[in-house]
Amino acid sequence: MKVGEAIAEIMKREGVEILTGYPVNHLIEFAAAKDIRPIMVRQERTGLHMADAISRVTAGRKIGAFCMQHGPGAENAYGGVAQAYGESVPVLVVPMGYPRRLAHVDPNFNSTVAMRHVVKSAEPVNLAAEVPHIMRRAFTRLRNGRGGPVLVEVPSDMWNEEVPEPLDYTPVCATRYGPDPADVRRAARLLANAKRPVIYAGQGVHWARAWDQLRRLAELLAAPVTTSLGGKSSFNEEHPLSLGSGGLAISKPVRHFLDQADVILGIGCSFTETNFGVRMPKGPAYIHATLDPMHLNKDVRAEIGLIGDAGLTLDALLAELSGLVDGPRDPAPVAAEIQAVREPWLAEWMPKLTSKDAPLNPYRVLWDLQHTVDRDNTIITHDAGSPRDQLSPFWRATTPLSYLGWGKTTQLGYGLGLAMGAKLAAPDKLCINVWGDAAIGFTGMDFETAVRERIPIMSVLLNNFSMAIELKVMPISTEKYRSTDISGDYAAMARAFGGYGERVTDPSEIVPAIRRGIRKTQEGVPVLLEFITSKETAVSRL
Repeated sequence: MKVGEAIAEIMKREGVEILTGYPVNHLIEFAAAKDIRPIMVRQERTGLHMADAISRVTAGRKIGAFCMQHGPGAENAYGGVAQAYGESVPVLVVPMGYPRRLAHVDPNFNSTVAMRHVVKSAEPVNLAAEVPHIMRRAFTRLRNGRGGPVLVEVPSDMWNEEVPEPLDYTPVCATRYGPDPADVRRAARLLANAKRPVIYAGQGVHWARAWDQLRRLAELLAAPVTTSLGGKSSFNEEHPLSLGSGGLAISKPVRHFLDQADVILGIGCSFTETNFGVRMPKGPAYIHATLDPMHLNKDVRAEIGLIGDAGLTLDALLAELSGLVDGPRDPAPVAAEIQAVREPWLAEWMPKLTSKDAPLNPYRVLWDLQHTVDRDNTIITHDAGSPRDQLSPFWRATTPLSYLGWGKTTQLGYGLGLAMGAKLAAPDKLCINVWGDAAIGFTGMDFETAVRERIPIMSVLLNNFSMAIELKVMPISTEKYRSTDISGDYAAMARAFGGYGERVTDPSEIVPAIRRGIRKTQEGVPVLLEFITSKETAVSRL
């Protein structure tokens, strides 16, 4: 058995069904022979984003995989690997490498060395007989502990080496670990005695599929719940105890309750300090429940640390609290306070959310989008910059994994690949990416990939012909040289690629265009709806 065949066979045994990539990497042919569907992208970063989404949407039940050629392919892929690392997403990355005799010769790009700081592990295949062991280590790291990409580099002179048969490989186990019972008891007492507890839920709740336990804990304590962008949709945002999500843009209930909390339970989160995350107050006592002990006390001082799987941690807290709390507390006072804060905040934004202006207000476009789609059967993601800030505070996610949020590292163009990967993982869902005219400049050519590979996503483009959020920091260059101006007829581009493209300028046509777009995706056609918008720069920052 050749090295490439052995790797493909191991991937198949591990449940990998799709391999995104860009040639030449011989794994593509070996995978296709094993009925693993290869999807070829226009640029490496988009392929990694697609693999990222496959892992996310299945909460790690299916592992996304990506491969690329040595040299320039691996160099171009670096950003996508770094993005997955920043968002703690398990992705198998299989670059081809230079021949072993040249692997460490300057200036050759050695993926094992160069990407070591943005992966959980990086290992080359230098002996064919070691393939089962190398892949066993790779999948063990992918399925256990904090998520992140794992890299296996295959030198170009290794593909035809022989792996001993029969192939000695059994799929790896996925394990969980839970917190110290003594710490759970301390945390439960602190929560039971808190006057104004708040639960801050991160992406770890998704990976643990601990949505039900999160809801039960919130209802037991009558504690309001907010989420990080990565944790958004882990708690139904139509629930009376939901505050919404926190990021650079934030709803008033999130800020109000965090600032008045006496205890904050962070569950499945890192509390990473970032310009695109919610600012945590200094006064409350923090219970930090995280899978990675390296995150404990990193940016927020923890009163109590609970190290382990979010589901096991929530189970333990619920069991301990059952002896401290006499049944679910009355949620009515907290729910009333949430509404009393939310309603005037929302009223302040209603003129933008329902604006009849032309050019269109982007808030109006996204408000109409939310009220036109079936949110229970939609997966939506944003792009960096204005689309993220305009979508996240107002979009109310109702079902788990229906919103793919991100923001620790904010590469433009991430959303398109996420939407395509989401559609591959959940073909019955309407999968939407919202991006701006800057982001489409980074990955827009891969809309052709959606057409060619028959991935019927709906791409919502907010086009204001400008780098609007940069206007305040680039006034001279804008006035003298128009440095923030960008342009394009992107609906025409979509049609040229063979998809459905429509440009919308009239507010009364927003909803009809969305409905036409949905119908086209149901017919199997990728859709790009281009909304011509104003240079809106207002953001809900509190």
